[in-house]
Amino acid sequence: MSFILTAVMVLGGIALIAAVILYVCSKKFAVKEDPRVGQVTEVLPGANCGGCGYPGCSGMADALVKAADKGSLEGLSCPVGGADVMSKVADLLGMAVANSDPMVAVVRCNGTCEHRPKVAVYDGLRTCAAMNATGAGETACGYGCLGCGDCVAACQFGAISMNEETGLPEVDDDKCTACGACVKACPRSIIELRKKGPKNRRVFVSCVNKDKGPAAMKACKAACIGCSKCLKECKFEAISIANNVSYIDFNKCRLCKKCVEACPTKAIHAVNFPAPKPKVEIKEEETKA
Repeated sequence: MSFILTAVMVLGGIALIAAVILYVCSKKFAVKEDPRVGQVTEVLPGANCGGCGYPGCSGMADALVKAADKGSLEGLSCPVGGADVMSKVADLLGMAVANSDPMVAVVRCNGTCEHRPKVAVYDGLRTCAAMNATGAGETACGYGCLGCGDCVAACQFGAISMNEETGLPEVDDDKCTACGACVKACPRSIIELRKKGPKNRRVFVSCVNKDKGPAAMKACKAACIGCSKCLKECKFEAISIANNVSYIDFNKCRLCKKCVEACPTKAIHAVNFPAPKPKVEIKEEETKA
């Protein structure tokens, strides 16, 4: 009987010591979370897309609270919630938030099936990442879209779909949240986040081919050849040429579209502009009258 009592007392003593140790450790190593982090997390959309640059909405909430303590929310933005969500967060934290221009994903490849015919057959894992790892893919262009839809799979908002006729991905402006998941998914970096622009109008070079003119044209009929004609037309210094390909700075572009008209290969795209009005021909008899 005394043996059992001794065992119970020993076990009880061990349990008591363990409890004290755990209590002390919990107090010493306790991580205190600012209650505002939970409040901000509830305001955020909960998409956990990572488009803000932080690991999920909780990470973004923590960054917002820390930024508020420093006195500014500049540089922090939720691409999914947009201005409305950021305004609510700013009100909650007693801060002012700067208005940021809405962004949208843009596919910078003009290599449709017509412009860029297949020269090989790929018979491996049907993903862009796998195809890119094996070489140029099924066309002669080693820079353009591979057409396997990794960007479509990465998008959580159904904003990207593959056009079966052209073989290229297309972005739905209304659904795109500019989270950047498609940008990260593309192994050839042909998808870029650009300003939506006034009335969703924007101008961009739809090509990233860095080959010299003749080689680029051989691979794709609609490739940028770095001819500098667009550069000469732009009066706002919005266009630059590097590695044989033009690039339009959306912060400087004034949407005049003169570069679009100057491009000999139609590699520069103007999106959501109204169709040009047909020119009225004046008959010779009317001019005489």
